[in-house]
Amino acid sequence: MNIRFLKICFFLFILLCVSHYSNASAQDISSQELVRQAWEYSSQKNLEQLNAVVKQCVDVYGEEALQSQKGLTNFPDRASAKNYQALNDVGTCLFIQAEAYMNTGQTEKALAAFDHIIREYKWAQAWDPRGWYWSIVEKSQASIDVITGNVVEEDQEPKVTLRTKPQLFKKPKEIIVDYSKYGDFTNVGSADYRFQIKDMEGLKKAVGEGIYPNTSATFDNPRYKIVKNEGRLEGSHWDFVSTDDLEAAYFKWFTASEPWGVRLFYIGNIFEKAGMYKDALRAYHALIVHYPKTVAWTYWQTPWYPAQVAVFKIRHIIRSHPELNLEDKWMKIVIKNSFDNTADNDVFITWPGKIFQKGVIQRASEKLKWASDDQETLTKVIKKIGEGKVRLVQYENKHWQLLVDDKPYIIKGITYEPTKIGQSPDKGTLENWMEEDLNENGLIDGPYEAWIDANYNNKQDEDEPTVGDFQIMKEMGVNTIRFYHNSNPPNKELLRDMYAKYGIRVILGDFLGKYAHGSGATWAEGTDYENPEHRANMMKAVQKMVMENKDEPYMLMWLLGNENNYGVACNADTKPKAYFEFANEVAKWIKSVDPNHPVALSNGDTLFLDIFAEVAPDIDIFSANVYRGNFGFGSYWQQVANTVGRPAFVTEYGCPAYAPHLTLKEAEEAQAEYHAGNWLDIEENMAGNSRGEGNALGGVIFEWLDEWWKNYEPYRHDKKSDAIGPFPGGYYFEEWFGIISQGDGSNSPYMRQLRKAYFTYQDFWTK
Repeated sequence: MNIRFLKICFFLFILLCVSHYSNASAQDISSQELVRQAWEYSSQKNLEQLNAVVKQCVDVYGEEALQSQKGLTNFPDRASAKNYQALNDVGTCLFIQAEAYMNTGQTEKALAAFDHIIREYKWAQAWDPRGWYWSIVEKSQASIDVITGNVVEEDQEPKVTLRTKPQLFKKPKEIIVDYSKYGDFTNVGSADYRFQIKDMEGLKKAVGEGIYPNTSATFDNPRYKIVKNEGRLEGSHWDFVSTDDLEAAYFKWFTASEPWGVRLFYIGNIFEKAGMYKDALRAYHALIVHYPKTVAWTYWQTPWYPAQVAVFKIRHIIRSHPELNLEDKWMKIVIKNSFDNTADNDVFITWPGKIFQKGVIQRASEKLKWASDDQETLTKVIKKIGEGKVRLVQYENKHWQLLVDDKPYIIKGITYEPTKIGQSPDKGTLENWMEEDLNENGLIDGPYEAWIDANYNNKQDEDEPTVGDFQIMKEMGVNTIRFYHNSNPPNKELLRDMYAKYGIRVILGDFLGKYAHGSGATWAEGTDYENPEHRANMMKAVQKMVMENKDEPYMLMWLLGNENNYGVACNADTKPKAYFEFANEVAKWIKSVDPNHPVALSNGDTLFLDIFAEVAPDIDIFSANVYRGNFGFGSYWQQVANTVGRPAFVTEYGCPAYAPHLTLKEAEEAQAEYHAGNWLDIEENMAGNSRGEGNALGGVIFEWLDEWWKNYEPYRHDKKSDAIGPFPGGYYFEEWFGIISQGDGSNSPYMRQLRKAYFTYQDFWTK
């Protein structure tokens, strides 16, 4: 994600892309180009040119925009939003102009401009390069509130009525279902896998209410009619994914017009949220047994595989709740050709596996078993990468470890980008955290002057000393931070002190052309990985980074890119082979001058992993930004092990501490539980663990501190989001990802309020 860098580039890219359209006729200029020019002149604080561009946009496209506005009663859906380009772009240009008035002290003009937008362009949306639209009216009102001082604190508690969890009317005959008693498994471990039911009535009784093939018992549940008559089932079933009315959600999803494979996943998820873990296990396992080839589609229109996720949901429940005294074996779904954005060529290989009580000898048919357990012993080393203090080794059992000074090193990392409330790259006010000294006392603010508000009263009491973030990190167990030299040139003195006093090392990255960084390309054209000039510029940027930092004691490894395969001002999404080939060329150069630190590449999940494996053999470590859910990273480790055969780690993962249907305390607990599930998954896949793949080197949390600018208005801790995500609240609440809060903001950038997730990691990492 690393949204800070994306935002910085989005609103400052215009400095690199000077327009040559001034001599063209109005009819020759698209509304998108006028928006680009408006951002450009805004960043240059060239109000005269900005006003001219906005006038041109309104003159050419204003009538079309207003006609589009008249035909709408709500925001158009994502698929049809592009049909309202004129409306969106006119509204965006007017918003940029209003913001420019506000930022240059022309308050009355700003208020009038924002008011005009609110009255005339209610359904206009601005495109965010992260991949979604945001409401221009909403942001205009937020700016008015800042100007007028009418920033009303949003309600701290959700306005919802808490409901009871699902009450099952017909209990299952078996707590854990042994499917071999009710049917036959054929072609296990192949694309032709099938489970044929022989005893339908017996299986219905075994699984109980709400779980396939028991498709009717739920309607006999007396609570169903009660809940329906209370009006609690109104609306789309998708509205019930993130709700605390779990009873209603259960009935809604049971009756939803979705394939059974999708319904079983969400029914299992509802049971899991309700603490009905054995019911959840039965639902998830039913999905794997009956519908392993189910394909659903995400908000981003990428394929999603519920049954494969269910495998890891089962594993997550079992490892998180040892009181269940359960274990699973031989459960796995491999999806060939899954590294693209289509499901047409997917091939599903299924092992349905079994769940059973620990200590109970299970007689499993040989055809259910897909492999023997991995060996836990880490004895004979069969491969070494690197010659210095930081090295990689692979053992005879194929497991990998990162060694520092000949000792295993687990990456216990954090994305550290502290931002003072009110600063924003959108406004051009973002400071470099490695240099910022607001009180001019000679100490860098975040690293050395942060203090913990232990009693959450938003002020520094006598018993709350100034300690600094580095010390707070050390006490949590952090040993690594990650950042990119393109955005903040390393302050070597600071980083040397961080390592010497606090033992924290650095994963130092280069964007490798993402957001047009380092390539010399404009944002509009984007980095082209087949362009020799762009490649030469990027190589030069990497060479500068490496030569200036390779001998520093704080260095852990080099990192190339940041989910470049998703695109955004680069064409790695359309030319992935060219991108990975160039990244491999860069890695080879780095290793020719620095054999002492490994080279990793940061991908967006596993998209194009097969192409990476084919053309990038000199990159030592595959890493990715992965946001999949509270259960961890699912098939990520397995996919890397099977496709690449190299060690891996997660360069970004995390969860917001806000959900609309939860109180702030409940959301904080949900965030901590989410992080716990993610870290336990990392641990399970580290070297020496027989349950996982043995290739996990650790992970980097996203992020240290809440950043209030990410929903545009930097003086408000917004509780709105425009992008769906796999989190407790169902959305990416970007301003709430910190495992540390800035409280009410009154003592930013110094005050820290530690969330429960901080202490969760302290338990994991220091004990």
